[in-house]
Amino acid sequence: MNFVRTALLAALAPAALIGLFGAPPALAHPRLLSAQPATGASVAKPTRIALAFSEKLVPQMSGMDVVMTGMPGMANHAPMKMGGFKTALDKDGKTLVATFARALPAGTYQVQWHVVSVDTHRVEGRIAFTVK
Repeated sequence: MNFVRTALLAALAPAALIGLFGAPPALAHPRLLSAQPATGASVAKPTRIALAFSEKLVPQMSGMDVVMTGMPGMANHAPMKMGGFKTALDKDGKTLVATFARALPAGTYQVQWHVVSVDTHRVEGRIAFTVK
């Protein structure tokens, strides 16, 4: 009988603690809410890419690579990683922004992003757009 009582108390203890103190907060991962340019968009001469997320980001662990995947008139254009831009978090702490010194030339682009929020889990994804 004593064994049954001990087993029952051990099984119910976590539920009792949650009842007394409430459930611990759920740790969610940051989700991409919007992108400028938007994925699939065709835009003219952007000088900035902005990715808005659902949570505040850790700037030292978040960033993006911008790759030109196609160039007009060059069917065999090899993907080319773009440089010459700076990434930073916007004032809200949730928007990762890449700022270019000059407008991106005409072509197709893929942005490969990675972000980390306070939950410390890395999340990554990609968007693609076209510059006219």
